[in-house]
Amino acid sequence: MAEKDKPWLFRTYAGHSTAEKSNALYRGNLAKGQTGLSVAFDLPTQTGYDSDHILARGEVGKVGVPVCHLGDMRALFDQIPLEQMNTSMTINATAPWLLSLYIAVAEEQGADIARLQGTVQNDLIKEYLSRGTYICPPKPSLAMITDVAAYTREHLPKWNPMNVCSYHLQEAGATPQQELAYALATAIAVLDDLKTKVPEADFPAMVGRISFFVNAGIRFVTELCKMRAFTELWDEITAKRYGIEDPKFRRFRYGVQVNSLGLTEQQPENNVYRILLEMLAVTLSKNARARAVQLPAWNEALGLPRPWDQQWSLRMQQILAYETDLLEYADLFDGNPAIEAKVGELKQGARDELRLLDEMGGAIAAIDYMKSRLVEANAERLNRVEAGETVVVGVNRWQQGEPSPLTAGDGGIMVVDPEVEQDQIDRLNAWKADRDDQAVRAALQALRTAAQQGRNVMPASIDAAKAGVTTGEWAGVMRAVHGEYRGPTGVAASPSNRTEGLEEIREAVDAVSARLGRRLKFVVGKPGLDGHSNGAEQIAFRARDCGMDITYEGIRLTPEQIVARAQEQEAHVVGLSILSGSHLPLIEDLMARMREAGLGKTPVVVGGIIPDEDARRLLAMGVTRVYTPKDFQLNTIMMDIVALVEPGAAAA
Repeated sequence: MAEKDKPWLFRTYAGHSTAEKSNALYRGNLAKGQTGLSVAFDLPTQTGYDSDHILARGEVGKVGVPVCHLGDMRALFDQIPLEQMNTSMTINATAPWLLSLYIAVAEEQGADIARLQGTVQNDLIKEYLSRGTYICPPKPSLAMITDVAAYTREHLPKWNPMNVCSYHLQEAGATPQQELAYALATAIAVLDDLKTKVPEADFPAMVGRISFFVNAGIRFVTELCKMRAFTELWDEITAKRYGIEDPKFRRFRYGVQVNSLGLTEQQPENNVYRILLEMLAVTLSKNARARAVQLPAWNEALGLPRPWDQQWSLRMQQILAYETDLLEYADLFDGNPAIEAKVGELKQGARDELRLLDEMGGAIAAIDYMKSRLVEANAERLNRVEAGETVVVGVNRWQQGEPSPLTAGDGGIMVVDPEVEQDQIDRLNAWKADRDDQAVRAALQALRTAAQQGRNVMPASIDAAKAGVTTGEWAGVMRAVHGEYRGPTGVAASPSNRTEGLEEIREAVDAVSARLGRRLKFVVGKPGLDGHSNGAEQIAFRARDCGMDITYEGIRLTPEQIVARAQEQEAHVVGLSILSGSHLPLIEDLMARMREAGLGKTPVVVGGIIPDEDARRLLAMGVTRVYTPKDFQLNTIMMDIVALVEPGAAAA
């Protein structure tokens, strides 16, 4: 029998409300046996805005912790010795800045910086494709990724400077082959750029510090094979493309969060089994076992998990690692013909896609292509669910069931106190009032000069962190120097060839358009900072194929911008998508602006993760329809839209 393997790092992706409350949550989780931290930042922090920015309204502390300055970071890790911790920070566009704040806090604690261990995700390419928390254009963003990598080589040798993240690619609809290819192409783009920034002798060790963060879906045999394919392809790429001889530097090192997209609002207790099966996909095969695992909570399709819910997911990992005999055996699947055949099929599909991307000039040049492919693949996935070809228990089969006692009482979720936002803004104002303004101006100028001259921005960022610069001020310099970027939507203006089965809806759209005197106009918008655009993209994609005239301009719009577009386009219906929990303040603002613009009778439909009580409040504001993940039949939504704009129809 082989020597018993060490368990993976146990993590829970967590952070909410304020740095102080998140700190208490972290210390509680560590006391329960969690062995690493995984920090969730709120959307303003991820997109480089301070908590008092207009775009931050309603978003502060919702999907993570707000960190505006060194004081917030100090509070976040209070009484947590960073020299002893392994910290994963899910941060991308502002990764150089958050790492700088982390280093500054570690120095305050007296830590040996060279001993810091952890990861910044720092993957901007997947942000353009699937998650949407980018700031600057691709080329300067790639330069900042490799700036972080080059800095950690010299100062933080145990730190993972870049975590290639295919997690959101799968959530955006990627097939296993696409997930493999797009993630590996991203890693190749980073390593090709990094080669120019580090000494040749140090490059192999830097290859060894690139890590991956993946998704594991419910088809756990396919997912297990995907992880073995990842491992083998990465070994092949690092050996052949980069000439890495030491096997330890060719090792595919990855962490995982299993698939949150597959969690269901209907019969949410079933999600416990889904999470367990998805965890097995990344732990059963020793040769492709995750180095760190974080599991969602069973109720994430409903809202923000409570500490108990996160504890339940942590216990799932601990039982597998410590009560079963899994870690006592060598790889269980070596020599299995079915596994080998599936791995071979996935590898070949990924190689074919990688070859195409290479011919297009690599990942940076192929962003538009990859985005459109993901939107198409996601449309096909949803079609299979709608048609019943893909069975989702409790959703499209066996929908009848007993009420869940787990959601009784408080609804089974934690709600962020709405006062948190103003409290955070008050602390931000106090921070600014107490700092040395002259030191701040000097630090920002030094940062601007470094960015303009193409020098590594990390030293100037660390100095700025210590001087009291804020997240919004740091990102403001990057925006001023490099410009802002609007990513592709993946939704072309022309209908696709996937109109089979839509004949009845297309006829209804034609009929109502004839009675309206022009083509039914549907404006789809995403107010706020939520970058989860899959739902909006699929609604726009289906509406277009149903014959509607659609306008969808992507993520990160203010209510004012959406209302202006509805007015310019003379929209018959406005559709909004928000998954960050900020729907109440943003939609209240938008509805007031609709009335002021004379659009009070234009139907507004809203989709997102919206509790029943919030849905009732939205309807009271004047929203016409509210859709949640349980409303997965897009054709039903399309017919609802047609009915809403039928001349003479009541919009309520």
